[in-house]
Amino acid sequence: MVLTGFRPRRLLVVVAVLFGVLAAGVAPAAAHAALTGSDPAQGSVVAHAPEQVALTFSEGVAMGNDSLRVLDPQGKRVDRGKLRNLCSGSVVKYGAGLPPGLPNGTYTVAWQAISADSHPVSGAFTFSIGAPSKTAAAVPQQQVGGGLVGALYEIARYLAYAGFVLLVGGAAFVVACRPAAARVRSVQRLVVRGWALLTGATLAMLLLRTPYTGSGKLADVFDFGGLQQVVMSKPGAALLSRLLLLAAAALFVAVLFGAYARLHAPVGTNADGTDGTDGTDGTGEAEDTEDAEDAEDTAKRRKDLTFGLAAGGTVLAAGLATTWAIAEHASTGLQPAVAVPVDVLHLLAVAAWLGGLAALLVSLYWGPPVERTAVRRFSRVAFGSVLVLVATGTYQSWRQVGSWHALTDTSYGQLLLVKVGLVAVMVAVAGLSRRWTGRLTAAAQGANRTDRTERTDRSDGTDGTDGTDGTEPTAAPAVAQDTSAPSGTEDAPAADTAGSGGPADPARVAQLARQQAALTTARKKRIRDADPVRRGLRRSVLTEAAVAVLLLAVTTALTTTEPARTAEAVKAASADRSPDANQPRVLNVPFDTGGADGKGTARLDLDPGRSGGGNELRLRIADPSGKARDVPQVEVSFTLGAKKLGPLPVALRHSGTGHWTASGVQLPVPGRWQLSLLVRTSDFDQVTETRNVTID
Repeated sequence: MVLTGFRPRRLLVVVAVLFGVLAAGVAPAAAHAALTGSDPAQGSVVAHAPEQVALTFSEGVAMGNDSLRVLDPQGKRVDRGKLRNLCSGSVVKYGAGLPPGLPNGTYTVAWQAISADSHPVSGAFTFSIGAPSKTAAAVPQQQVGGGLVGALYEIARYLAYAGFVLLVGGAAFVVACRPAAARVRSVQRLVVRGWALLTGATLAMLLLRTPYTGSGKLADVFDFGGLQQVVMSKPGAALLSRLLLLAAAALFVAVLFGAYARLHAPVGTNADGTDGTDGTDGTGEAEDTEDAEDAEDTAKRRKDLTFGLAAGGTVLAAGLATTWAIAEHASTGLQPAVAVPVDVLHLLAVAAWLGGLAALLVSLYWGPPVERTAVRRFSRVAFGSVLVLVATGTYQSWRQVGSWHALTDTSYGQLLLVKVGLVAVMVAVAGLSRRWTGRLTAAAQGANRTDRTERTDRSDGTDGTDGTDGTEPTAAPAVAQDTSAPSGTEDAPAADTAGSGGPADPARVAQLARQQAALTTARKKRIRDADPVRRGLRRSVLTEAAVAVLLLAVTTALTTTEPARTAEAVKAASADRSPDANQPRVLNVPFDTGGADGKGTARLDLDPGRSGGGNELRLRIADPSGKARDVPQVEVSFTLGAKKLGPLPVALRHSGTGHWTASGVQLPVPGRWQLSLLVRTSDFDQVTETRNVTID
């Protein structure tokens, strides 16, 4: 497919912004710690005031004294204001004490916590003492981590990942694949902007932590008291550590594009960047005068600096990746001691692949021709990164998903499938890029053979080199080499100036310089675009980069989604607490009072059959033929012997022939209750039947 009027930079910007908004627009962020139980249970009715309210979570959380509040029916706080840590073994449990003698009524429990993986979670529920009542306590409706603050925080998170990838991957591309790229302006801008992006996003996340995990008000970014508390927390300490590492990374970048770039300057170029001709004819006389010891010393300094940058850069990159690993998914759940280093390797592999891909892309579009050896080196680095991603990603998937059905039944699993699909697409496109790289190598080798043949056939003693040996061609003046330039474009004005014997006009000199620069740029672009192999390589690399932007957006969404294993555990806990929560309890009770017409069947429906208030009882009396019939008297009561509760009578209301109903049936606590049914069919004939019914 031929693309005309193609703007790769504009396309990447549009795609990045679009998917950045989509990834960050999911608000509120899914909480990774979930409430799996409470005592008293949600919606329950207890006979006596409990000594405390306790909450059980699916994973570790951070809570303070104000994180759990109990409000009476008038909305007044009644808990003692001091949180109790009730954690035992793998059970994460916190409680707040209550004073004795609380009056009957409905109480509201509002809670808020920070998951061990840095995400906020909150909620509220009610329970009743004695009997339900009206309550004036306002139950919070907006979850923490949502709204404008949540959207801004997720955007900052996305940009932080993007900055890390560009900084680490771009620097790794320069050191490991193409040292000459240290002098390429487009690569320099990419790495420096990656550092600036990561630094700015980290600062934004640090300031937004207070409203993100608390009030949700954007103005609280200036709450320095809250900022102090954030810094003392694990997520805040990780962000602060990242800023300190970025300060060291700034020094690394300065050396990379300073001393390292000068050491890898082309032969004949001075350390200050000049061409080193100093009045000679530019044919290499400066090299002839260079001492062999100086050349050996330069090579040694290159080797030492490369080793130092590689070692120091690896430590810095691993440190930056660790600031994510210790504060997010890897730090909680199963095997955190293994998961944290695995997550660091995963992040480094992502950066090496995607960041190196971005550096290669800008080199191919906005820089001198890229050597085939550099492309081959990056291809090997990318292949190794994919292997690391597959290994670490498989472990992470098992750890966070846990079962096959969770891949399709949970949001985390579905996003993970999308991520795997995007990785597969990237690998397929990368295979196409490798084929283009192979063609590039074959074409260069063919050019080398042709060049050697021409050298052998020459009889004038010249070597005939023209840059086709695979190295970057030496840029000669555009006027001398660009045959498309109009005759006399450069020479005529120069001749006029020299012939007049007067001083050169500065404006004219500047104009000639601009013309020559434009001609040189046009010539380089024409040569670059004339190579179909390099053009195909550029387009395949651009496709990889576009898919990488989508992959990064999905990865960001995964970090804000509740892991599938946690979601399944919460679902299982809910099922254990109420296996038939949505099904009414149905009992068919045959009876025989012993008199005439004393036989029949009673059907009782208790809906929904939960502890607390809000249950509705429906009773139907039928004769042996199944036809509804009235009886003089019918009574129902409940008794819970294990708790010495009852009998609790039910006030039945006759609603039609053979039908009685009762609303608001109170069963204070869950357990195995005994239902008693009294049926009287005449003045002397009656019977009492009992049945057991489990109430959750």
